[in-house]
Amino acid sequence: MGKLRVGVVGCGNISAIYLKNCAKVFRNLEIVALADLVPERAVAAAAEYGIARASGVDELLAAGDVEAVLNLTVPRAHYEVSRAILEAGKHAYCEKPLAVDFASGGKLVELAGARGLRIGSAPDTFLGAGLQTCRKLIDDGWIGEVVGASAFMLCGGHESWHPDPAFYYKPGGGPMFDMGPYYLHALISLIGPVVSLSGRAGAAWKRRTITSEPRYGEIIEVEVPTNVSAILDFAGGAQGTITTSFDVRGGTSHAPIEIYGSEGTLLAPDPNAFGGPVRLRRRGQADFAELPLAFGRAENSRGLGLSDMADAIEKGRPARAAGELALHALEIMEGIQVSSDSGARYAMRTSCRRPEPMPLGEPARFPDRPS
Repeated sequence: MGKLRVGVVGCGNISAIYLKNCAKVFRNLEIVALADLVPERAVAAAAEYGIARASGVDELLAAGDVEAVLNLTVPRAHYEVSRAILEAGKHAYCEKPLAVDFASGGKLVELAGARGLRIGSAPDTFLGAGLQTCRKLIDDGWIGEVVGASAFMLCGGHESWHPDPAFYYKPGGGPMFDMGPYYLHALISLIGPVVSLSGRAGAAWKRRTITSEPRYGEIIEVEVPTNVSAILDFAGGAQGTITTSFDVRGGTSHAPIEIYGSEGTLLAPDPNAFGGPVRLRRRGQADFAELPLAFGRAENSRGLGLSDMADAIEKGRPARAAGELALHALEIMEGIQVSSDSGARYAMRTSCRRPEPMPLGEPARFPDRPS
């Protein structure tokens, strides 16, 4: 197995887990260069993780030994940086979302196809042990025919803990664009693509006060919806709901994702994590039972999607966390706002294949398919 030589643009908070995993976990990846708008951050990260060099972005994109670039910039920069990566003739893998608007995301997927390059995007948590176990339960018929789903991401906002939370309330932020990709990638992997939707979006407060350090007391002007809900119509006939909110102060008693079938209900784990728990209640059973995870990667495995893309490049197969999936999720997120503004149902223009399941973990501990 060869190694895909990767450059990284963006050495902020999220980069640490990527650099750690690429150095120690994913053996088909090799980080060869780092770049950041703050050069000192790239230099420090290169020293910490034993990476050969830190450079400017232009120098990294021109480097002959860089085959793919991991784009870890802030959301509003995703499109410009990913476009530059592709125009430099390199494969691109981006943190979520793929872009801050559907048109820009479509241009990236089109450009990658025209150049014969791959583009992929986080989140890749749906490839982890928890959601892949859910995928196998569904595929093996444990809940029968899927008829519905619900997804919830409810919190009070990020200004209470994040050191620099303002961008969460700017275009490309908000609960749907920040956290929606985790839930949508999971739902698409578990159920399939969406064909239409109806959405509602609003904001409870126009200003937020930061209560975290080092910007305690600063006021954030809210420019995006902070409470977003939608009814999703899936291609297979199931109907689902999704609610994401930064306006909920008291938490929730719901499972993050619930899948309803003709023979039972499946409670899926937090799609912002790679592990469990996975709980199942079949028709006639008194209560939910927690099942063992049948797959590897229950720990924080960010970068798994990039590793899968490297394997897909080598083997000439479709990647799982591919640009088409991210673009479909991006259209859903934008479509919710379009539907909310118009008061009309939104018909999806894109679709995508349901990503292939991951190989079973070793050892595989999974019950036989129900009769």
